[in-house]
Parts: sequence; structure tokens; C-alpha cells
Amino acid sequence: MSASVREHWVKPSRRWWTFRWLWGAKPFGDRLGLASLQLVVPAVIVGAGAGLAAVAFRWLVTAATFIFTGTQDYSSSVGHPANPWLPWLGGAFVIIAPSVGGLLYGPLVDRFAREARGHGVPEVMYAVSKRGGRIPGKVAVVKALASAITIGSGGSVGREGPIVQIGSAMGSTLARVMRMPESRVRTLVACGAAGGIAATFNAPIAGVFFALELLLRDFAAASFGAVMLASITASVVGRSMLGDHPFLTLPTFTVANPSQFALFAVLGLFAGLVGVGFTRVLYAIEDFCDWAWRGPEWLRPVAGGLLLGLLLFAIPQMYGVGYPVLEKSVMGGYALGMLILLLVAKIIATSLTIGIGGSGGVFAPSLFIGAMLGAAFGDVVGLVIPSLAGQAGAFALVGMGAVFAGATRAPITAGIILFELTGEYSIILPLLLAIIVATGTSRLLTQDTIYTLKLRRRGVNIGTAPANTALHALHVRDVMGTPPTIAEGALASDGASLLIASGRSSLPVISIGGDFAGVLTVRAVTDALANDDDASTLTAGQLSELIDSVLPGSTLDGALDTVLATAGNDGVPVVDDSGMLRGWLDQNAVLRALAGER
Repeated sequence: MSASVREHWVKPSRRWWTFRWLWGAKPFGDRLGLASLQLVVPAVIVGAGAGLAAVAFRWLVTAATFIFTGTQDYSSSVGHPANPWLPWLGGAFVIIAPSVGGLLYGPLVDRFAREARGHGVPEVMYAVSKRGGRIPGKVAVVKALASAITIGSGGSVGREGPIVQIGSAMGSTLARVMRMPESRVRTLVACGAAGGIAATFNAPIAGVFFALELLLRDFAAASFGAVMLASITASVVGRSMLGDHPFLTLPTFTVANPSQFALFAVLGLFAGLVGVGFTRVLYAIEDFCDWAWRGPEWLRPVAGGLLLGLLLFAIPQMYGVGYPVLEKSVMGGYALGMLILLLVAKIIATSLTIGIGGSGGVFAPSLFIGAMLGAAFGDVVGLVIPSLAGQAGAFALVGMGAVFAGATRAPITAGIILFELTGEYSIILPLLLAIIVATGTSRLLTQDTIYTLKLRRRGVNIGTAPANTALHALHVRDVMGTPPTIAEGALASDGASLLIASGRSSLPVISIGGDFAGVLTVRAVTDALANDDDASTLTAGQLSELIDSVLPGSTLDGALDTVLATAGNDGVPVVDDSGMLRGWLDQNAVLRALAGER
């Protein structure tokens, strides 16, 4: 059998999704807008997995909250009830609860998956935009545990960001196990994110647009079909296990007078300002925490947890996600002064939770902040225009969507998710008006959103097109080189000789089977030979260090950040999904591509 025949028949036999019946059904897949039915089964699997993960994560958060507080949701408690496990502490137990939680999730995140720290969505956006959708599978497990403990121990963050990262990691893992091309890896990552949102909010349409608008930033038919299928599947799974009822119990509101539209536009202006303010406070407090903390990162949530605990003791409504508090504000349960206090406190509590290293989302806090702003605005309107008194709930609903849009600049998602949460069509026009004004205000004030600013601070800009089309058109495999390699068992002295002969500052180390084991650097060898009496027995594998790698199929645009970040190692290794070293990509290769030379 010739090599070409083996390539045609043997390889597809290893991939169960390319059975002949699947290929034969391709035209039907085109009519579904899925490009081919190759995405149907994976999308359903990812959607079902994301739905189950959303349910499990919700139960995990409830269990963690019960363990830490003895209640299902401490923010709905009246006063400062004592923890039933530590009654002698009274309500003061909330002062130490975040630190105890930090002692659990701090080492977990620091040891196993540092990308699980924070609110999660920027990491997914970076993976989709710059890493071909590659997200380690362990992130799903670590993120679930860390976020559940963070929220259960009092962290004032949401559970939507974590489930987006969990679902995305599931989609990425499945796509890489099935050895899908990079474009489909990204699509399955979006499928996981959409499924997580759909099952969490019981909002399948919002899940689709969240994934397309924020992650893929693409509404192509193939992506839309697969993401929609995953979202529907996840929603069905969620409804079968949690029931088919609205995520929030909200009253029916109507807009009685067309003149109110001007007031909703003004609310949109304030919402845009608050959304941008929330973003800036979040990263200002994170910067302060970075500046103030000098100890090991795993201990940071323990120390910072005491500050968060003091805030929770002063305002217990900040404990956890706070959906009961949000509902009460929409129902008119708080006075004007209390609404303003809760708005400011939520911004600080969420920012502090993220700043000390907690794991959780900013999606729900933005809805919370918007509800407080809208209800307060409605109360003020009722005082100035008595005929509109009692309409604070309608303004609160609109404020939820508007602040979310002002913070994320995802107007489609903001409008759809509030519509699905309420099921009330009469409020859609003022909602869309406020969202448009809030988005425009945000765009005038800043070029970044609450998600993209985190990436820009790392030197990553996902909002612009590639500086040169060559970087986007070429793949790593097209320009990578083949460097000398060092066997894992080679002695350090032999490694030094190879480094000198190659004229390089680092060389890749490979195992007997050809797997990439790390890089051996001049600095590591020099330090070992100069300071270690037993250096003659050290091997290249013992002195090697792991660095980021790129895939052969990644575009040069996607690989550029990794190359620049590891410039001190003469570039980066090119490693396939099986762990085999395939080549080496350095800055000279990228420059030649920019100059049109290969």
C-alpha cells in the first residue's frame, strides 16, 4: 500500500468522527450551517458536558457556601447570623471565612493552574485569539474547585465567568483529543462557553451570542450552527436537572409613557460611566494588591481575605454572588441610600476578591451593580416626577443590561440576556436604548473593556487586526527551522559543548521517544558547572526548563506573542499535540515572513 493510500485510509480510521456515513452526510450538514456534520456530534457532546458541568458547579457552590456558613446563600440572611459550626464566634465568623477559603484555593491554583485565577473570560479570549483555542483540560477542574471555594467562603464574584472557562476547557480538550484543525478547536471552545452560559442562566440564545460576540467575534454560519446546537443541548440538560423556570424571579414591568424613553437614555449614560468606573476600580485595586503583597502567591488570598472579611462583616449583603440582594432591589426592597451603598460596596468587594487572587467572574457583579444603579435612579426619578413613583424595578432591569454593556461592550448579549431573564417584551425598547447609550459612552471613554484591559496590560491586543497580512496567512510549519537537539540523558558537559558549537543560548532537550522535554540554556549549564560539585553527573534533562511552545498549525500572528515573550531562549519550540518536537520558531523567521522571504 502506497504512502498516499495509507494516509488516506489509515489516519481517518483513528478518528471516529470521520466514519464514511458522516462524510456522506456532508451536504445535509451544510444545510444546517455546520459546514459538515463533523461538528454535530462534538458540539452535542460539549454542550451536554457544559450543561452537566454548570449543574455540578452550581451544586458545588451551594455545598461550599453551606459548609462555610450553614446556609444556602448567606447574602439573603437577616442581620449577622452565626455559623452553626462555630456559634461562639457569632456573625464575626465572616471575617475569617475568606482567609480560610484562601488557604484552600490559593495553593491549588498556584500549584496546578495559575490561569484559573481571576475572572476567567480574558484567558478564554486569549486562548481563542492567540493560542488556537488551546486550554489545558486541568483548568476545568481547578477553576471549578477554586471558584466554588472562593464564592462559598464569601468572595463577592459571579459563577458565570468560571463556568465559561470550565466549558471552554472541555471544548478545547475534546477538540485536541480528536485532533481537529485549529479553526474547529476555536469553535468547540465557543460551544463550551455558550453551553455554560445557557445552562447557568437558562438562556440558550444569550449563550450563543455571548460566545460569538465576545469570544469568536464572528457570526459565520458554520460557527453559529455548532454553537447554537451546543447551547440548546446544554439548556436541555440544565432544565432537566434544575427545572424550567427563570433564573431570576422578577415582576412584570411596562413602560406606560413614551416620555420615559428620555429617562432611560439618561440611565444609559450613567450606566456607561459606572461600567467604565467598575473596570478602572477593579484593575486599580488589583494593581494595589500586586504592589502591597511581597509574600508567596499561594498565601496572598489568606492575607487579603482578612480585608475582605472585614468588608463582609460591615455589609453582609456582599457575601458571595448576591442574587437574593439583586432580586430584592428590583422588587423595591431597599431605600435610596442603601442602594448607593450596595453599589459602591459591590464594586469594592468584587475588585478586592479578584485582587487578592480569588477565582470568580465579573458578569454577575456587573448585573448586580446595574440593578442597584437602576433602582436608585428610579427612586430619584420618583422623587422628582411623582407620577413615575414606583417604577424603580423597571429602571433596575434596564440598569442591569446597561451596566453590563458599558463594562463589556457586548450590546447584543446584554439585550438578549435581560430579555431571556425577564421574558418581558414590553421592556425591550427602553432596554436597547439604554444599552446603546451605555456602549457608546464606554467607547468614548476607553478603548478597552473589562475583559480586554486585562490582556492589554500583559501586552496583548486582541482588538486589532494583524500588523501584516503575512503573519495571519502563514502558519508556523511554513517558517519554522530545525535546531540541533540534546538527548535528555546527555551529560551537562556534553550539553555545554553542543551549545558552544551551535552558537545559541538555548537548545531543545528531547526524550528517547522524541518528546519535547524542555530547553537547556547557557545560564543553567553555567550555573551548574560553576556552583555544583556533582555537575559532572548532571544530565541535560535535569537542567532543562519548560517554556511555552507553539503548534505547527498555529498562525504566525497567534504565535508572535509567545515568541516575543521568550526571546531570551532564541525563540520557542514547535510541539505537536502528542508532545513531539517538530521544529523551532525564532524572531528571525518571523522577520523573514514579514519581509516576504521564506
